[in-house]
Amino acid sequence: MTAVDIITAVLVLSGSTLALTAAIGVVRFPDTLSRMHAASKPQVLGLLLVLAGAAVRLSGHPDVGMIILAGLFTIFTAPVVANRVGQLAYREQNVRENIVADDLANNPFPDPK
Repeated sequence: MTAVDIITAVLVLSGSTLALTAAIGVVRFPDTLSRMHAASKPQVLGLLLVLAGAAVRLSGHPDVGMIILAGLFTIFTAPVVANRVGQLAYREQNVRENIVADDLANNPFPDPK
């Protein structure tokens, strides 16, 4: 086994473990905000670790560019999706009893309908 194989194995296994814990969190957490947290942060980091492992294994191959693009797309879209899910949960009044400070109570931008 070479050093590249070991690095790839460590990255892919740690990324897979993070993605598994994210999936368990989505199923087990009780409310929308904590599920949203579990679906965004560890899942994105897990995917990035798996992609990094694939990039290390495929170093020098033209497909590494696509792996980088997939990672960048994930980094840019995951926060947007989490924000939209949080706003929808707030508008549906599913999270108001769980928050300490309600910064959206006096929202100057009304809900577009």
